Amino acid sequence: MLPAPPALIERLDRILPQTQCGQCGFDGCRPYAEAMARGEAGVDHCPPGGDAGARALAHVLEIPAVAYDRARGTHKAPTLAWIVEADCIGCTKCIQACPVDAIIGGAKHMHTVIAPLCTGCELCVPACPVDCIELRPA
Repeated sequence: MLPAPPALIERLDRILPQTQCGQCGFDGCRPYAEAMARGEAGVDHCPPGGDAGARALAHVLEIPAVAYDRARGTHKAPTLAWIVEADCIGCTKCIQACPVDAIIGGAKHMHTVIAPLCTGCELCVPACPVDCIELRPA
C-alpha cells in the first residue's frame, strides 16, 4: 500500500478539533488523520467534531457523508479544564494525563491550567484523585 499524501493528511488534520482526546481510538488527531488518509479508519470516529466534522472529512475524502458514531461519545460544546486551586494537593496526575501540556505546577504544589492551551479533552478529570478539576464552557 502506498503511503498517504502529506497534503491529504494535513487537510484532514486541520478539520479535526485538535482535542487529542483519543475518543476516535487513536493517540490524537494527527494519527487519526493519517489512518483516514490511508483508508484504515472511517470519518465517523470523532465525537468532538460531531456530524459537521464527519461531513467535512467525508467531503475531503470524496466519500458519502455519515453521522459520527455516537457509541464513541457525545458531541458537546467546547469546554476548558479549571482546577479548584484550594482543593489541589499537587499530586501531578493531571499533568501526566494532559496530552497537550496545558497544566503546570510542581509536586505537592498547586497546579493551574493554561487556558489557551487546554483543548477540553477531559482526560485530566478522571486522573484527579481529589476531584478538584471542573469543566467550564470555553
